[in-house]
Amino acid sequence: MTQQGAVLQGYNNELVKCIEDLCMQKEELNKQIQQAEEEKNKLQHEIQVLSEQLECVCENLAQKVASRNELDKILAETEAAYMKILDSSRTLLNVLKKEVGSLKHMPELKSNVT
Repeated sequence: MTQQGAVLQGYNNELVKCIEDLCMQKEELNKQIQQAEEEKNKLQHEIQVLSEQLECVCENLAQKVASRNELDKILAETEAAYMKILDSSRTLLNVLKKEVGSLKHMPELKSNVT
């Protein structure tokens, strides 16, 4: 019976050691889980902050694009009006040159000019 008691005691010691090892593994796993949860919370917070920043940047970008589009429209209208002014100026200059040319051919101007 002593031998059976010794064998039983050996099993018991092994069982206790296995349980202690499992408890240590559980404790280590709990630490890892806690660290992972903290990292997850940190990343979620960073995502929230970045999402808010992205929203602001997108709104700002939309306003700037709208302003640029308005400026493009104003520039196009201004350039078109300027081209009309240039065309009118050229036409006026041509008409003026013709009038001056025809005035030079008039007899009363020839005598006054010379």
